[in-house]
Amino acid sequence: MGRLVALSLLGIGLALLGERFLALRNRLKASREVESVDLPNCHLIKGIEAGAEDIDVLPNGLAFFSVGLKFPGLHSFAPDKPGGILMMDLKEEKPRALELKISWGFDLASFNPHGISTFIDDDDTVYLFVVNHPEFRNTVEIFKFEEEENSLLHLKTIKHELLPSVNDIIAVGPAHFYATNDHYFSDPFLKYLETYLNLHWANVVYYSPDEVKLVAEGFDSANGINISPDKKYVYVADILAHEIHVLEKQPNMNLTQIKVLHLGTLVDNLSIDPSSGDIWVGCHPNGQKLFVYDPSHPPSSEVLRIQNILSEKPSVSTVYINNGSVLQGSSVATIYDRKLLVGTLYQRALYCEL
Repeated sequence: MGRLVALSLLGIGLALLGERFLALRNRLKASREVESVDLPNCHLIKGIEAGAEDIDVLPNGLAFFSVGLKFPGLHSFAPDKPGGILMMDLKEEKPRALELKISWGFDLASFNPHGISTFIDDDDTVYLFVVNHPEFRNTVEIFKFEEEENSLLHLKTIKHELLPSVNDIIAVGPAHFYATNDHYFSDPFLKYLETYLNLHWANVVYYSPDEVKLVAEGFDSANGINISPDKKYVYVADILAHEIHVLEKQPNMNLTQIKVLHLGTLVDNLSIDPSSGDIWVGCHPNGQKLFVYDPSHPPSSEVLRIQNILSEKPSVSTVYINNGSVLQGSSVATIYDRKLLVGTLYQRALYCEL
């Protein structure tokens, strides 16, 4: 009888593991292949060889690039080179990417930037918020952008127990932000177990100098985050659930979910066109290729444009798809004056004139 019970429990356990494995492959879209959708006036940006995971553009056309992300389980084309922040002036006729100097005293050797966000204060001071993973830990760095010197002055490092696995950030004040945790745990093995078991423990946190609190939870893997031009709605990408969540911002900074947009791809970072409110999304058609890198079958890239997301029938259009022959692992797409920038997790970045 004891052996029968043991065999039954073993069978149940193996069946559960098998079901979770198949479910993970589906969440990763592991079997998906894509047909290219090309854009005519594009070129790869010189100087970006190891990824531009996130991009944010100021109203004056200055674009910031978070480059050189290294993460457990992700391929890297420059494993020994620290990350950095590049800048490009999109108002120039032939814009170039230049690396910004960072103030003395900041640990450049362990700089490992991930999601970024800018904030312009009432006195026109520009702050750059950077999710950083020094030695694979989790911090948020706040810099002041000094345009005349093309440099960043480091102001503050933020660590908090509610920020164990930070992915992306949207600044809403000079020291205030919403941030996504793509996992509940910080330990790599527990992260893997959390993903494999599909626990839906990822969340969104609000941070201010006076208050830090959980404001949304229940995500499979909360990734990109951004805010509507009128500052009323926060958008969160759930990458493994293939969804964008629309949440209404309350006066106390809490978030209330009002709708979910389901998409057939892994949605990464979200960028907002300030003039139209359109959401531009860097996507991964096949997530398995991201984590199991094969140069003969590289990860593909996809850019979506979402219009009227608050309406009953939002418009979702495919702007760009590449099978990895040009661009591998697109993580962000942002628009400025009909100029499209597409960044990747660990490869190149694309500049297109629409």
